[in-house]
Amino acid sequence: MNTDQEYILEAKRIKKYFPIKGGVLKKTVGQVKAVDDVSLSIIKGETLGVVGESGSGKSTLGRVILRLLQPTEGRILFEENDITGLGPRKLRPYRRDMQIVFQDPFASLNPKMSVEELIEEPLIVQTSLKKPERKERIISLLQKVGLRPDDRLKYPHEFSGGQRQRISIARALALNPKFIICDEPVSALDVSIQAQVLNLMADLQEELGLTYLFIAHDLSVVKHISDRVAVMYLGRIAEIAPKKNLYDTPLHPYTQALLSSVPSVEKRKDREKIILKGDLPSPSDPPSGCAFRTRCPKAHERCSIDRPELIHAGDGHYVACHLYDKKG
Repeated sequence: MNTDQEYILEAKRIKKYFPIKGGVLKKTVGQVKAVDDVSLSIIKGETLGVVGESGSGKSTLGRVILRLLQPTEGRILFEENDITGLGPRKLRPYRRDMQIVFQDPFASLNPKMSVEELIEEPLIVQTSLKKPERKERIISLLQKVGLRPDDRLKYPHEFSGGQRQRISIARALALNPKFIICDEPVSALDVSIQAQVLNLMADLQEELGLTYLFIAHDLSVVKHISDRVAVMYLGRIAEIAPKKNLYDTPLHPYTQALLSSVPSVEKRKDREKIILKGDLPSPSDPPSGCAFRTRCPKAHERCSIDRPELIHAGDGHYVACHLYDKKG
């Protein structure tokens, strides 16, 4: 990566394995390799999109980066500070700067708490603001996300899905964070509402100088909001590049297949629809070598032996495929 860039977060060789228990004594009989040796850097002020099929490890990666899950291996650096092994007390100051917006706004909001209580909670825990100051802050946040001051007295069930997600965004902004992970924040919303929420997030990013890690499975949504895009497959990064490069000239066969399946009003004569064979392999028993080789139309002998590393293909475009490895 370009060392001239200022990174807000760096994930280095992150692994997250979940044990599989079996037998009467519940011994560990295997491991689910949800995230398997992922490295990425996020530039201050950008939106890095992460896409892939369900089960590719996108959400797990986001939770590990936020230290909601402890990584099995690897290091996480936030503003050059290693937060990998920090305990809850030492990690607490970083919680102000790192927040998350979850996929389902109804499940992530406590139905027994009013909007005011939901947004006030982090302010009580993390700040010394008095009650009147907290109320002023809550009203300001609600107005910032397009809701009315009186909405603070209502409960989550009184709002539509899009409004609930606006409440989730307001709660995430309560502590003035620098970095927000957006875990499929619009996938549960109608298409018309998706655009409104995405535009709101883009406006907030420009106004507040936020950095986003935007997780999604919808390539058109990621294209709308991202500066760079990383494509994940079975716990690994297959390709990462500036948005225009990735969408115009995808290099990895998996990325090519994903993009070929996206409906578009623009007819691309040079892009035929690619139908992938078979199902996504189990993360508890991934294929040897390249994880994608069992479904790849361009796989050859080396793919079953050597695991491809991310190599620079030029202009900030990285791909993990032996087709672009000069050693191959």
